Amino acid sequence: MSRNKSKIKNLLILFTFCNLSIAAYSQTIILSECKNLRDNFIKNEYILDLEKSSMTRNYIYDSKTFKKYRITDLSVKKENSIEKFIYEHKNFILTDKLGYPQFYTQLVFQKDNPIIMIKTVINGEAATSKMSTCGKVEFFEKES
Repeated sequence: MSRNKSKIKNLLILFTFCNLSIAAYSQTIILSECKNLRDNFIKNEYILDLEKSSMTRNYIYDSKTFKKYRITDLSVKKENSIEKFIYEHKNFILTDKLGYPQFYTQLVFQKDNPIIMIKTVINGEAATSKMSTCGKVEFFEKES
């Protein structure tokens, strides 16, 4: 009987130490030096924080692109930062949907891929096309 108690006690101690040594890791992915197919940027980067489920896009338009958008929209800024909710689905990281239920767009990322895609859905018909190619993809692990 005392042998069983001793084994149980040892297992509890071992289990406690194993749980204390397990650390939580979160991943941040930074895609930088991104070249857009339509526009030119001085800076264009995407920061994907998988722990916080957020994407931050920091960009600075070049003069020509800024003038192109400024003509039709006076609220356009040359330098801006946009934050969006992201979630993981299968092997993809997607931003939240922008638009209406019948028509929306969202950005599509893959963890090991420097290409950023844009998914467009119109009345249930989906199409995905290449939006940007990033020159640099970095992964950071945070231990907590």
